[in-house]
Amino acid sequence: MKSNPLRVAPELRPPNPSAFAAFDHLATMVAVVSTDGACVFANASFENVLGLSRRSVQRSPMFGWFVDPQRVRDTVAAVSRNDFSTGRLEAQLRRPGGSHPEPLLVHVIVNQMEASSNVVIELVEIEQQTRQDREERALDQAQVTKELIRNLAHEIKNPLGGIRGAAQLLEMEVESRALHEYTQVIISEADRLQALVDRLLAPHRKPHVVSDVNIHEVCERVRALIMAEFPRGLTVERDYDTSIPEFRGDREQLIQAVLNIAHNAAQALGERIAEGDARITVRTRIARQVTLGKHRYRLALELHIEDNGPGVPESIRDRIFYPLVSGRDGGSGLGLTLAQTFVQQHLGTVECESVPGQTLFKIVIPLP
Repeated sequence: MKSNPLRVAPELRPPNPSAFAAFDHLATMVAVVSTDGACVFANASFENVLGLSRRSVQRSPMFGWFVDPQRVRDTVAAVSRNDFSTGRLEAQLRRPGGSHPEPLLVHVIVNQMEASSNVVIELVEIEQQTRQDREERALDQAQVTKELIRNLAHEIKNPLGGIRGAAQLLEMEVESRALHEYTQVIISEADRLQALVDRLLAPHRKPHVVSDVNIHEVCERVRALIMAEFPRGLTVERDYDTSIPEFRGDREQLIQAVLNIAHNAAQALGERIAEGDARITVRTRIARQVTLGKHRYRLALELHIEDNGPGVPESIRDRIFYPLVSGRDGGSGLGLTLAQTFVQQHLGTVECESVPGQTLFKIVIPLP
């Protein structure tokens, strides 16, 4: 590298974040740091994963982001000394501003920067590819399941009408009161099955009504409904990012999707409601550079619905979005299925993380 006597030492120059703006278009986390760990720049993906604003990220020392900072510090120093041009290691990244208490396992790549003593650090989530594969499988599975349920519901619907009609005719012919009770059982059970079939077919029947949607109006409507049904012993906390813009969508479908998840959470909190310390938190955030269904989106809405209940039973944790799967006695097992269907109609995804004492449903929907 040729020396330039007129060049100002990089560490004496004020940082110019606009010079690194292209990093914001990358899906991986990228930061530019000095040899002492001071953060000069962090891209949008870093903000999203750490759950902190860019200003907060750039004010904090980079080595403190890691569970074992010494290995990262040694690698940065070696690359800065030109012992080697690129350093690689695996590390655990803390997420102080997010809702995830566990550190994130990442692959760290440290590279030199030309004409500068700073280095570029790129972090790749080791689980990122696994998560994308899981989302794709979930989308495919949901599509197959919906088609199967729709066909099955139509097959049930036709003979069900015949059974009910025959029971009505039979009721008109018989004179015994005891036999009338039997025909009434047939008719009432046929009506119950008819209602179930109608619920299975509902997402396919109702047209997708598109208008401008304010997600916080949706959340407030759901909150009001939950508080009306559970007025005592349950707190519904709000943690909103009011900068989230409106987007095109079906307001009623989104209300139903969020309500189904929140209502499930409230019902799971029965014991804590009795004790008076039940809590549901509704949180909105903006995510950047998000991949949904093999498509890349610059911005996306993240809606978290979190409760402090007992958690989803492990036996059904991987199947909670399947139709007719319920962890509650008397549950229809359709609420989460419909929620997933309505979110997917907005090109989004919904997933669940659950441990005893904390269950988090995360809805992600692309923004314009």
